[in-house]
Amino acid sequence: MNKLFDIKGKVVVITGGTGVLGKAIARYLALEGAKVVILGRRIEAGNAIVEDIKADGGEAMFLVTDVMKQEVLEQNLADIVATYGRVDSLLNAAGGNMPGATIAPTGTFFDLKPEEFQKVLDLNLTGTVIPSQVFLKQMVKQGEGNIVNFSSMAAFRPMTRVAGYAAAKAGISNFTAFLATEVAKKFGEKIRVNAIAPGFFLTEQNRSLLTNPDGSWTQRGEDVIRQTPFGRMGKPEELCGTIHYLISDASKFVTGTVAVVDGGFNTFAM
Repeated sequence: MNKLFDIKGKVVVITGGTGVLGKAIARYLALEGAKVVILGRRIEAGNAIVEDIKADGGEAMFLVTDVMKQEVLEQNLADIVATYGRVDSLLNAAGGNMPGATIAPTGTFFDLKPEEFQKVLDLNLTGTVIPSQVFLKQMVKQGEGNIVNFSSMAAFRPMTRVAGYAAAKAGISNFTAFLATEVAKKFGEKIRVNAIAPGFFLTEQNRSLLTNPDGSWTQRGEDVIRQTPFGRMGKPEELCGTIHYLISDASKFVTGTVAVVDGGFNTFAM
């Protein structure tokens, strides 16, 4: 039974691996025995995470990437295969938001900037599609592998302010179901595609929306906590168990699903 959750020696690639959530997940998986490849744009941050993991006995490497450029991702894949020989899992954690793709409490829909809305769609949605396309080829070649996309609470219900981000994340949930069906029908059951939908966790993308400069909660932050039965924000490490399950053999009959980790946020209605 324990072997169901065994990920020792598995090669796990994480886009957006230098972010708050990606960093926590990378560290956890490495200490569970996975060979973790962190893909990101911030060299100094990426190298620091790798050094931290290695100092605790884990194995990791960092590669600079751009999830919007297929040729860069293809080179990343070549470097990973040259080092480890395979790719077992891809975690599409890259994403973000922009002020022009949001609507301030005192603003209206007419303040939305279409060019920034498009950039947020591209970074989150297209920035999931392109890495999936690149790394899936290696999984098909191997005959096995799995992908975990990152959805959001904003994909389940309309939320004020985050227009572009919510649209992109809803697209990711739909894309997850599509790709899961596509690969299972054409390449077999050993390649799975799922998603995780984190509740509210403090990250660099949402910190200004949820906290004031003095660290206190904004009205939106207070609203989120009131809507969450657990009465708090999530901790990054609380995503790790679900990720571990989704990339292990324990979930080998699970594909096309969106696993919610939200302290009850999505189930609660006043």
